[in-house]
Formats: sequence, C-alpha cells, structure tokens
Amino acid sequence: MATLGVVVLPGVPASAAPADLVIDYSCSSGGNTSSIVRHGAVKLRTNLTFATDLAVGGPLNFTWKLAYTGSDPNRLQSPGYFKAGGLVHATGQIKLEKDWKGILEPQGVSEPAGALRPDDELPLPELMNDPGLTNKAGVVKITPQDIELDFTPPDGPVTVNDGDDADNPSDMQIVYSGTTDWTPQTSLPASEHHVHNDLHHTTKMGAYAELKFVGTSVKYIGPTDKDAGPVNVYIDGNHVATVDPSRDADDDPVNDDLDGGKTLYTMPAQDYGQHTIRVEKATADGDMWVDAFEVSTTTAETPTGFHKAKCTIVGTAPSVEVTIGGGTDPTDDPDPTDDPDPTDDPDPNNPDPGNPNNPDPGNNGDGLTNVVVIPQATNSTSSTPKSTGPTATKYYKAPQVAKTPSGGVETGVAPDAERHPYGLMAGGMALVMGTAGGGLLMRRRKAEHAGGAHS
Repeated sequence: MATLGVVVLPGVPASAAPADLVIDYSCSSGGNTSSIVRHGAVKLRTNLTFATDLAVGGPLNFTWKLAYTGSDPNRLQSPGYFKAGGLVHATGQIKLEKDWKGILEPQGVSEPAGALRPDDELPLPELMNDPGLTNKAGVVKITPQDIELDFTPPDGPVTVNDGDDADNPSDMQIVYSGTTDWTPQTSLPASEHHVHNDLHHTTKMGAYAELKFVGTSVKYIGPTDKDAGPVNVYIDGNHVATVDPSRDADDDPVNDDLDGGKTLYTMPAQDYGQHTIRVEKATADGDMWVDAFEVSTTTAETPTGFHKAKCTIVGTAPSVEVTIGGGTDPTDDPDPTDDPDPTDDPDPNNPDPGNPNNPDPGNNGDGLTNVVVIPQATNSTSSTPKSTGPTATKYYKAPQVAKTPSGGVETGVAPDAERHPYGLMAGGMALVMGTAGGGLLMRRRKAEHAGGAHS
C-alpha cells in the first residue's frame, strides 16, 4: 500500500508552512517493448513539497524528489546500446482545482555517466521543480497525478562491426545468412582501412547480411574492389537501391583490391525508431564484402516518447488545499503627498482599477496585475535577472524563491535601459491558471541539452 500523508515541518512559521506528500508510484512499460522499464514494474517513492499558507505575491514552488524504493531490485534500464550523452526525463503532473483549475508539469532530467549497453541501470532524475508566483487570493486544491519517464538518446553515429566483440552487444550484431555462405577474413593489413581490419566475404548469390537497429539512419560500409559484384539494399523489407562496389562515384570501373572503409550506401533519414537494413548479393558473378554498418540518430531536444514509461500512484492520490491570502501591490507609493496620476480617467463610469468590485479582468481587485513575469531556476544567485536577447531567460536554482524582475509587466517600475520586454515571449511555455480575473502563471523549464542518438 502507498504511504500517503501530509507532514508539516515543526518550527516553521504558518505563513510558510510546507507540506510534504510522500507518494509511492509503480512504473510500467505499458506494452512498449522499447521502454526504459524492461523487466517488471519499477517502484518509486516520491516527496512532493510546497507551502500551504501563502499571501498574494508569494511563491508557490513545487519541489518533487524522486527515488527508487530500496526494497525493490528493479530499476530503469537502458533499452539498447548507446554512446555517452543520453538523457533520462521525468515529467510529473499536478492537478489544480477550486479557485484555480489546470494541470502543472514539473520536470527533471538526469544524464547517465557514460556509454550504455542493454539493461544498464539508468539514473533516476532526483528532482522535478516548477516555481511560480501567486497573484490572486483564493483556495487551491492540489492533487499529484501520474509521472511520465522517457529517454532521449545522444545524437551522432556509432559503428557496428562484424565480430561479436566489445563494439557489438547482442542486440546490435550483424546477422549473416547461412553458416557456410560467408567467410570471415581477419587480421587484414591496416593499410586497407577496414574497420577493425576484418571483413566478411561471400561468392554465393542471395547471401545477405542484416542489421536491426534503433535510430534515424544507417550506412553500409565496405571496400571497393575490381572483382566486386552488385549488391541489393533493403530497408525495412523494401528494395531501395542496388550498389556496385566495382565502380566509383562517377560510375567508372575501379582498379582497386579491397580499398576499405568506403560508404557504399546511406539510408535517407527516417523517423526515430527501429529499422532493418539488409544487403544481399544480387548476381552470381563477382564477390561481396561486408565490413560494418554505421548507425546514426538525430533527435529533437525533447523526449521522443519512443522509450517512455508511465508511473501511476499506488493507492489513492492525496490532496492538499492551499490558501492564498490577500496582499497589497508592492509598487504602490505610500507617500500621501504624491500627486494623483494626471493620466487617471475621472470618468465615474470607468471603474476604479483598484476597486474590489472592478469587473476589469486585467486586475484582481487588490491592486495586483494578473500577469507575472516568472523567472525559473538557475545556477545564478543574482537578485534580478536580465534579458540578453529575445530567447534569453535567466533562472534561479531551486529551492531559491522565484523573483519578479524589476520593470516586469504592469509593476509601475520603469524597466532598466538595457532590458527588453521579452519576458513573456522567452523560450519555454507559460500556463496561466484560473479565470480571466487572476491566477497563477508558471513558466516551465526546458532541459538544456542537445538531442540524442541510439546506436
């Protein structure tokens, strides 16, 4: 059964009383054979922490820690052979109800220490975080939901050679037709430039070599040779090309003897996923050689979903209600001698934007604007972030409280000269919770990483 509950830490003022929800999850592949959950359910124990008594303008920061359950041996595992640079992603869901309605998605990421083989343990992202600022009084019911895990492979190529050696784990082996169709040629001279100085050779028509891989493209590597015959190439069962290693790129006959390391065929880029390449001797004449295949992957910076797993709560999801108390506009000038703003509209038919009965959806009735520019977590500890361009957004590192930049939206403070009004247009996604009259704006973080590749 799940361990569910709310723990209010002692010795903390009520205005910042944190809740700590301890929630157990069970993660499954959902029938996805390429999932990072490979050999039975993976158990997680998580702690979702946030403040429960806040004032308007204060932070509502969700910090979600993830850990494996120590008593369970199953872990997230590599779904294949990868070079270093892959990333494990976690995206949680938090449901908001009552005065605000919506779904927030705290995110976290981890990076394996090096290259991966099938079933190598993957590091679990330790933390998911999603900070925000409140600007409307009310009661919000907070309920954690599912967590989704995924893996982004690194971009780039990996070579798969003929032999069953350190570069060829079991799920990336080249499969050759017939035990007598092919002859391994090992210890060839380095001057011929073969991968690992070896080849497989055949003279039998219809003999083939095949590789199943996960990626976006593949190359067939072999030698050019004056005695070579034509080779048919099949991708995912479809005949896509016939290449002739006895001729050069200008279709002129070569005068080579095993001039190795040549790219004889390149598969056009496909969607990331599992593919099969087969090269087959097309005629009875001539020789055929297979040296290696080079598998490559080019993926987007976001998880592909190809390796995903879904984690659901064990038992009943706990809920906590957070009260957001009223506040005052921090930009109000308390000086009673201050002259009224000459731009104020004296028209009695125009509602006072500071009036609690004001129907204007641009103000929530306590003098605070409904839109807040929210920086995210960063390694920087400076108090005020500065925009350096239309896509440059500075963040604060969790658990530091997110701050509103000076000169933010409708604060009444003039922006610094070197700053630009790109806060709401910066990279990432913004989500405004609640009615048009107010709510919570969250800026989701994007993991800073470059794509991935499976090999």
